[in-house]
Amino acid sequence: MRVTHRIKPTSYLKTHAAEIVRTVGEQGEPLIISQDGEAKVVVLDIDSYQQMQETLALLKVLALGNREVEAGKVLPAAAVIAELRERPLPDRCPSESD
Repeated sequence: MRVTHRIKPTSYLKTHAAEIVRTVGEQGEPLIISQDGEAKVVVLDIDSYQQMQETLALLKVLALGNREVEAGKVLPAAAVIAELRERPLPDRCPSESD
């Protein structure tokens, strides 16, 4: 993604805040705000932000799973299925029998 056209100084943010909110929301592309020529802040629409948070959460789960595999904390699927089949079924909740 080319972002060079999406970089604006803080002065632009100060004078065009309403326009920034509208265009970032409509286009779904982040806007980078720079200060003294250095990127400092990213303005992002809420849908993109939420999607990014969900993606990060999934990546964390995958990383955790990979660490467990590398540490040998896994069992063959057949062993897990056999263990589950040996367990007694849980009692039904009273509300389910009505």
